[in-house]
Amino acid sequence: MQHGTEPPYQRIVARLRVAIAAGQLRPGDRVPSTRELMRSYNVAMATATKALNTLRQEGLVEPQPGIGTVVARRPRTRVTATPDGPAPLDRVVSTGIRLADTEGLAALSMRRLAAALGMPTMTLYRHVAGKEELLILMTDAVFGESPLPTADARARDWRAAVATSARLQWGVYRRHPWAAEVMSFTRPPMAERAMAHTEWNLAALERAGLPLPVAMHATIMLANHVRGTAVNLEWEAAAEQDTGVDNVEWFTAQEARFARITAGGQFPTMEKLAALGGDSVDYELDTIFEFGLTRLLDGLAALIG
Repeated sequence: MQHGTEPPYQRIVARLRVAIAAGQLRPGDRVPSTRELMRSYNVAMATATKALNTLRQEGLVEPQPGIGTVVARRPRTRVTATPDGPAPLDRVVSTGIRLADTEGLAALSMRRLAAALGMPTMTLYRHVAGKEELLILMTDAVFGESPLPTADARARDWRAAVATSARLQWGVYRRHPWAAEVMSFTRPPMAERAMAHTEWNLAALERAGLPLPVAMHATIMLANHVRGTAVNLEWEAAAEQDTGVDNVEWFTAQEARFARITAGGQFPTMEKLAALGGDSVDYELDTIFEFGLTRLLDGLAALIG
């Protein structure tokens, strides 16, 4: 992710804070020393020292004689602003979501968010370490809008359970198209309520009889179908906003070009499909999502069966 003018020490703070919140670094675990941070992030000693001091001030780490700096055993809750001070963390996150919803993820920056909150950009860093942490918090918040059912529902029917998770994820992306761009399978954001979907599907598929490594591949496959379809949502919304033309009108406008391209006869099957009429295929993303989900579940049923 791009961090723009974000201070280098804030990037270090953000990564360590996320690792602590996700449980990758547990209470009592040693955190990287100043020199280790210097080597890992290619920063000066003053920058690495400032990062550790910031985490100490937040109560997330503490010095341990003979060991070094460790994750605090009783970390303090991050202090948010008083009613007369800058916006508290929940307002920062909700404003970030609103901006991403209305203006798109590309328009969201720490400077733009600070302006929307009516505060100096540097004051914003008192609440979030940078854009990376902001996006994790935003993702966690939007996935929390539609929580998963109880574990009892998951245990009854693996197919219904997995379909429930997929449709809830689709609903998140429908309401917040930018979230599909934030999600990644190579470097997934450590957002607890998004991670809950992975746990939900893994457990359902393991109970159905799949070995955990296979269940994990299946979970990634399903989530990738949802996200892969959803990445078109923000692009389509932006295109419609820029041109004033929806996808149906766009397809209609392409008919003459399509006819010229296919005139040579090299695409006979596509011509045959076009001859069936515009209503023969439903290109709506909801329909495409449901079609793909059903076929994937059919394939998993054969694998499990």
